[in-house]
Amino acid sequence: MKSRITSATALPPALLSPVGKAMEEVAASFERFCLAAGIEALGEMMEKDAAGACGLRHSRAETRRGYRWGRTRGKIAFHAGKVEVERPRVRDFEGRELVLPSWEHAMAEDWLGKWAMNLMLLNVSTRKFRRAVRHPEGDVPAPAGSGVSKSAASRHFVALSTARMREWLATDLSGLDLLVVQIDGIHVTADLVLVAAIGIDAEGVKHPLALAEGATENTAVVQALIDDLIDRGLDPAVPRLFIIDGSKALLRAIRRSFGRHTPIQRCQIHKARNIMERLPKSLRASVRRALRQAWELADAEKAEKLLRNLAQRLEREAPGVSGSLLEGLDEMLTVTRLGLPAELRRSLACTNIIENMMGTIRSVSRNVKHWGSASMALRWTAAAMLEAKKGFRKLKAYKQLPTLRAALIAHYGKTSNKSNGTTVDQQLKVA
Repeated sequence: MKSRITSATALPPALLSPVGKAMEEVAASFERFCLAAGIEALGEMMEKDAAGACGLRHSRAETRRGYRWGRTRGKIAFHAGKVEVERPRVRDFEGRELVLPSWEHAMAEDWLGKWAMNLMLLNVSTRKFRRAVRHPEGDVPAPAGSGVSKSAASRHFVALSTARMREWLATDLSGLDLLVVQIDGIHVTADLVLVAAIGIDAEGVKHPLALAEGATENTAVVQALIDDLIDRGLDPAVPRLFIIDGSKALLRAIRRSFGRHTPIQRCQIHKARNIMERLPKSLRASVRRALRQAWELADAEKAEKLLRNLAQRLEREAPGVSGSLLEGLDEMLTVTRLGLPAELRRSLACTNIIENMMGTIRSVSRNVKHWGSASMALRWTAAAMLEAKKGFRKLKAYKQLPTLRAALIAHYGKTSNKSNGTTVDQQLKVA
């Protein structure tokens, strides 16, 4: 039988005494007390497991399944790193190692990956990870091999973020009663664009849905994103409102997959911003007032007439802006044509919801100085989208969403193709 081993990286011998003596240290260091008490409790649990497999020491009980085989050292997670503890070894009568349940459970906790991922999402760089989890003058050592180096933190983040991304991108969407889908892109590098989708269900709850990468925000990338959504259970026959920033690639892909009758709202804020940037300063105030007045009108015909009059007025002083104002005019007034209440129109007339999520993505990944690959960008973006979800609130006008459902059903009833003799209700699959 081997003598008791004390690790050079574990606590001093005085701290490996029973919990009663560790209480004496609590005034000096509560962290050290917690570690000593935890190691002592785990040691007692492992000794109990060993006794259950081998019986009491020096006994020859017929029910025993193995025999003790000395002691060894192992590492368990503590405070975002690792500490060495001593554990008993047990073998069966054929010489194979028997696993102690308490040790197996202690090893199964992935606190290292969770700590690393949480701190990196909070913008703690891997170089500062050791200082973030172990105080330089603290009582818990952080020597080599303790799992708090920048490379160890990076490995934990990569492993956990990859697993979570795969699980999220494989989630079944058929159980979500989505009424609104917003799609937008974010430029990671000059040669890499990520397209993301977020949905709003009938209760006003927001759900990050999907992510796809490509060289540009073209139709192929958007189509890949939409195909993934459909494969995961987003039924094209269910009436929904799509909100985009004005990308023609998005418009074509949505029309191709969900039908030409699908209502699409172009972001009014994007349109107004693009117009303002091209106008001389002397015209900006008056044009901004006219646009705001048009957006607030509840009558789509009056709003369209107002915008066309504004475009006609701008033909002489800013002809390029005049054409830009009329481009996509139908999609700019979709929420107005649906007859939605004013508060709900304001919430759904722009892409602010997905833009806020994009802001979280930029904030989370601001410490990344070099994007090594597309898979790295996907991992970081997926982790940031799931992080943003924690702060999502319900849509402000969520109580008015039944009005949106009724308007979508009425719109589809007027414009849907009634081929093959099917009824409108069959095509819409209204719940």
